[in-house]
Amino acid sequence: MSLNLEQKQAVVAEVARVVAGAQAIVMAENRGLPVADMTKLRARARASGIYFRVVKNTLVRRAVADTPFAPLSDRMVGPLAYGIGADPVAVAKVLNDFAKGNEKLVIAGGAMPGQVMTAQQIAALASLPSREELLAKLAGTLQAPIAKLVRTMNEVPARFVRTVAAVRDRMPA
Repeated sequence: MSLNLEQKQAVVAEVARVVAGAQAIVMAENRGLPVADMTKLRARARASGIYFRVVKNTLVRRAVADTPFAPLSDRMVGPLAYGIGADPVAVAKVLNDFAKGNEKLVIAGGAMPGQVMTAQQIAALASLPSREELLAKLAGTLQAPIAKLVRTMNEVPARFVRTVAAVRDRMPA
């Protein structure tokens, strides 16, 4: 079903708005992907805060025209679905993980601001830990020295108490 001019302008404006706050775009070829699978993918994307949509390439080209994602325009060929998000690892992870379990969805490439990426680079990006995982590791790393200091400081009075108890046990009653 074709869109009229007003609908096309609305789609371009919507995609341009999402791209303005994005840190990554991942394109996936979706030839012959069943509707049920596409619905599952959309649900996963939505849960991860990713804008995922099948849009005509010409409309996306117009939306990214004056953005850092403009170099991606040359690769927009064929039936593509676009995953756009503020967290590059999340976008790559959702689409790459889904593509692993479904051969009809093939990662075609993507971009981060000013850098076009191949499917292999998208897979490498997807293998990185997420922002939440990195923050948890950082918190653990920052907490470790403090926890060790507390255990060490606690050991001095505990050792004293154990020594007094041992002396008490040795004394005749």
